[in-house]
Amino acid sequence: MKNPRLIIKKEQKKLQLFEGRKLIKTYKIALGFAPKGDKMVEGDGRTPEGKFYVFAKNPESRFHLSLGLSYPHIEAAKRGLRDKIITPAEHDEIVAAINNKKMPPQKTALGGEIYIHGGGTSTDWTEGCVALQNEEIAELFAAIPVGTKVEVLP
Repeated sequence: MKNPRLIIKKEQKKLQLFEGRKLIKTYKIALGFAPKGDKMVEGDGRTPEGKFYVFAKNPESRFHLSLGLSYPHIEAAKRGLRDKIITPAEHDEIVAAINNKKMPPQKTALGGEIYIHGGGTSTDWTEGCVALQNEEIAELFAAIPVGTKVEVLP
């Protein structure tokens, strides 16, 4: 694929794969165990909302295969700093990583390690990730390069 992008619609429990503006395929998904609302802190069970990019592909995920999402993003870092959830140094590290299209810090009080991975879609069960069936994450894993844009909508 030349210009793939993903749109995740949490309320509809769907992941849509686009090539440019053309919808290629829609997948059923499972979310964090507390799917309503945006992720606020580590352990809240929410799947973050906003604009991200794939920062890594993990062929050895414990959930078959996985695509790492660039969370926390700048908006979460601003909120975290304002609410005194993270330090100014953590905020600056997140902002620098996002601005350089790198992996943001994954171990902050905002949470991290948000992936699109396998493991099944029968119920919302993840810690905040997006889960698909193993065969479907294999399709996405093959089609999606690092850097692919991902938008997560409520």
